[in-house]
Amino acid sequence: MEDIAARVQSKLLEGLALQQNGRLDEAEAAYQEVLAVQPRHFDALHLSGVIAAQRQDSAGAATLISQAIAVNPQHAGAHYNLGYALEDLRQFAAAVASYDRAIALQSDHAVAYNNRGVALSALREHAAAVASFDRALALDPAYADALYNRGVALGELGQHRAAAQSFAAALQLAPDYPFLLGMWLYARLRVCDWDGLDGNLACLADNLAAGLAVTPPWPMLSLSGSGMLQRAAAETWARGKYAAAPTPPRRGPRGKIRLGYFSADFRIHPVALLAAGLFEVHDRGAFEVIAFSFGPDTGDDMRKRLEKAFDRFIDVANKTDAEITALARAEGIDIAIDLGGYTTDSRAGIFAGRAAPIQVNYLGYPGTMGADFIDYIVADEVVVPPSHRLFYAEKIAAVPIFQVNDRAGHGGEITLTRAACGLPETGFVYCCFNNSFKITPAVFDTWMGILKAVDGSVLFLFADTEEAKDNLRQSAVRAGVEATRLVFGGRVAANEYVARLRLSDLFLDTLPFNGGTTASDALWAGLPVLTQIGESFAGRMAASLLTAVGLEPLVTATPDAYAALAMELGRNPDRIAGLREKLAAQRLTSRLFDVSHFRRHIEEAYRQMIARSDAGLPPDHISVGIR
Repeated sequence: MEDIAARVQSKLLEGLALQQNGRLDEAEAAYQEVLAVQPRHFDALHLSGVIAAQRQDSAGAATLISQAIAVNPQHAGAHYNLGYALEDLRQFAAAVASYDRAIALQSDHAVAYNNRGVALSALREHAAAVASFDRALALDPAYADALYNRGVALGELGQHRAAAQSFAAALQLAPDYPFLLGMWLYARLRVCDWDGLDGNLACLADNLAAGLAVTPPWPMLSLSGSGMLQRAAAETWARGKYAAAPTPPRRGPRGKIRLGYFSADFRIHPVALLAAGLFEVHDRGAFEVIAFSFGPDTGDDMRKRLEKAFDRFIDVANKTDAEITALARAEGIDIAIDLGGYTTDSRAGIFAGRAAPIQVNYLGYPGTMGADFIDYIVADEVVVPPSHRLFYAEKIAAVPIFQVNDRAGHGGEITLTRAACGLPETGFVYCCFNNSFKITPAVFDTWMGILKAVDGSVLFLFADTEEAKDNLRQSAVRAGVEATRLVFGGRVAANEYVARLRLSDLFLDTLPFNGGTTASDALWAGLPVLTQIGESFAGRMAASLLTAVGLEPLVTATPDAYAALAMELGRNPDRIAGLREKLAAQRLTSRLFDVSHFRRHIEEAYRQMIARSDAGLPPDHISVGIR
């Protein structure tokens, strides 16, 4: 018996040494020898589970580590490792329970507290997540991961100033922490904190140009208007996060083309509000339309509408990326359309695994995904003129207007008074209901110059935090404008939102990140939009929308031209009335609000993608309906 015990111990130590040197196959073989002699050997089971986790086999890891825990339920590390595997399997509640057991056995387990916070955030229990991160930091104040994750959770709670402080503390500890600089700057933009912004942006640009991982792609849409820098950020993110799988084989003889629309936002959300009509009017004689929903089931009216709009609506919220990819392949999806890109709750890993032979970036993310697993981006020749194609990793599928725009069933109209919204009864009302992170110091300075030049004018802004309001008021005063000339509105119901737009005289757009849905909301409400065109997709959206409704004169090329036209319109009520009349006359007949017009062209683009694929040709630029 002593010889057997000694051989088991020797083999276990051999396996551990092999595992520590990355020789996983040999280590696993050593553990298997142990288990052949002692099938319930805790260490051999546990370490075999860790090897499975190292190989990204989270299901296998969970099984083996659970077997180990059955042998020795008092081992904190095993409970922690089980939590980690369960988290990777998206079994977040079970993961939290495993971390709780690890902490009960080892109260100073800072890493368990951190990972517990991550799992709670995935369950949208962000306040509890922050408390867990705080506990990790109490145990280890120099824990940069916990500071970063805490900042993310605080942002989800709308506590952007606190989020920025958490990111700043992480930067102090780990200046090279991946993607942290952009998150810090973005959190500050959310509250319009612009102190030292120019220097920080220059540092960000230099680091991106050097190929460093300094920002996720989404913040870059607000932080820089450079198409090349936005592409650099997206490519760095994609390389660091995803390993692209081979393209699956094309489906055999096909009848209908199977479209898979993938989103976390099949609910009351701008993407759904824009696209619901498209899903309903797709040509069912030629296309089968399937939804893959990995967001929350809110049960709201839009969710119910969308569940009926598709031929099949598949809820995959509890599945892993790999499981969703496998399901899409099993369903024979020909074209997978990612409606989220790199926005909140997006799941780019599904597409890295190649859910379909053809994969498309559309609507939710106005920029390149910088990934070799996305074949096309849907655009038009205003948002992506041919000379700008180098800013995109995808091939361009150009249609007459990039934005589908359904306006059916979004609630009845109501009327509001200026007084009810805190606006003066007389005087010109400029407005901008874009999110506060889109307001840059340069844009705000231009706005203040406009207010100073147009007597009695006010600026009606959306802001959802008191910090943003305070910072904007202070910036106005520093620019020589009374703080009372800024009027703020928060989030309201859709019909009240449209009614507020109708109280305004001119919508002032932002750059480098234009209004997309907000700009089309304004046009639908009959409110003219003034924009300055930029270089990136996000900086050219409003120009596309204005072109589609025949208001090209409201697209300016420089800050001076933008300011001059805003001042002229503010002083000339007849001209603004003429623009409103023109918009009213053309709104309902324009291609912007014609879902059937969009449907015909996007379907032809899909057909051309399929034709190239069936001919064995790689993706290439496509142009449909462009004169």
